Amino acid sequence: MSRSVALLGSTGSIGTQAVDIVTRNPERFTVTALSAGGGNLELLARQAVDLRVEAVGVARGSEDEVRAALSAAAQQAGVAEHRPTVYVGEQANQQVARHGADVVLNGITGSIGLAPTLAALESGSTLALANKESLIVGGPIVRRAARPDQIVPVDSEHSAVAQCLRSGRRDEVRRLVITASGGPFRGRSRESLRDVTPAEALAHPTWDMGKVVTTNSATLVNKGLEVIEAHLLFDVPFSAIDVVVHPTSDVHSMVEFVDGSTILQASPPTMLIPIALGLAWPDRVPDAAPAYDWTRPRTFEFYPLDPEAFRSVPLAYRVGEAGGTYPAVYNAANEECVEAFHAGRIGFLDIVDTIERVVDEHHAGGESAANPGNIGSDLDVPAVLRAEAWARRRAREILGLAPLQHDERSAS
Repeated sequence: MSRSVALLGSTGSIGTQAVDIVTRNPERFTVTALSAGGGNLELLARQAVDLRVEAVGVARGSEDEVRAALSAAAQQAGVAEHRPTVYVGEQANQQVARHGADVVLNGITGSIGLAPTLAALESGSTLALANKESLIVGGPIVRRAARPDQIVPVDSEHSAVAQCLRSGRRDEVRRLVITASGGPFRGRSRESLRDVTPAEALAHPTWDMGKVVTTNSATLVNKGLEVIEAHLLFDVPFSAIDVVVHPTSDVHSMVEFVDGSTILQASPPTMLIPIALGLAWPDRVPDAAPAYDWTRPRTFEFYPLDPEAFRSVPLAYRVGEAGGTYPAVYNAANEECVEAFHAGRIGFLDIVDTIERVVDEHHAGGESAANPGNIGSDLDVPAVLRAEAWARRRAREILGLAPLQHDERSAS
C-alpha cells in the first residue's frame, strides 16, 4: 500500500535523499507536498514537477517567483505546465505539514521546525523527525501533541536505538549508548582548538551534512542535542544515557539490556537507511542503501568522550535535566554562535563558552521580563519563543554583535 509523503526542507541534505528513496520506490511512496526555504527555487521546482506534487511551500520569496520557476522546470522537462497550490511566507512549512499526508518528513534545520512539527502532529500524520531541534526546544509541548508511536526518529543514532529496542521490552532496557564520531577534532585538547578555522570545522571525516549540523558535530553540540532528544523520544533518564566516541560511524547506537546483552545497529555511514525507515516504519525498504561485505576484515573501536575538550556534552546533560526553557536557550545561543563563527566574528572555542554563559545567566535570571526563566512542565510555545529571543539577543550582546532583525531567523 502506497504512503503519501510531505517533505519539509526538500532541497536540503535530508530532503534530497528522501526524494531519492521515493523515486526508487514509486510503488511504496507518493510525494504530495514539498517545502523549502527558497534559496534554491530551481531545484524545488524541478522536484515539484518531477514528483507532480499537489502543493509547494516556500518560506522566502513570492508566488510569482515560484510559479515562474515551476513553468521553467516543466518546460525543461518537456511536460505540460504544472500548477500546484503554492504557499509563501512564514506559514508555508506549517501549511505543507497540514496537507494531510500519511507521513510528514521534517528535514528543516533549526528550531524554526517546531511549528511545522506541531502542525504535522495535530493533523494526524506520522512525523518522520529529522529536525531534532523542534523536539528538543519543544520538549513537553511536542510530547503532549503526539499520540503513541506517532513520531519516528530519523537521526541515525535515534533510528538505531529504535531498531535495537525491538530486541526487548522497555522495562528490560538498562541504558542507551549514543555513538559520536568525534568530528574532525577527535583526540585534540581544548587548547589546541583555539585557532580552528571554519573550513577545518566543516571537514567532517565521515558525514556530508549542512553547515550548521557539521559545525555542531565539530563542537559536539550536536551530540549534546542528541542526548536530550534520546531522553525525550524514549523516556529514558539522563543517568541511563551514555555517549561514546566511535570514529568510523559504523555503529550508530546501542541499547544495553538488564541481562548484560548489548544490541547494536551497524551500517555504512549513510542517512538513506534512517530516512527510508522514517518513511516506511515499522517496515524496511529493500536496498535502501548498500550493506557491508562481512567477508572482509572490519574493526569497530570505541573511546570515552573527553568532557574537557568538548564541554558542550556535559552542558547538554545539565540543560536537559533542568528542562523547561533551558534546551531552547542552549540551542538558540548555539545557532547564533555558529553563524558568528562562520562570519569570522568569533573563535571556535567561543561557541560553547558563550552558550554556557547564556545558560548560566538564564538560570540566574529567574522570571524577570528581560529573562523569561524556566517554567518546567508548564512549557508552551510563547514561552519557548520568548526564551529563544532572549538567548539570541544575549548571545549577540556577549559577542558584541548587532541586534537581529525580526526576520533573520524565519527561513528554513
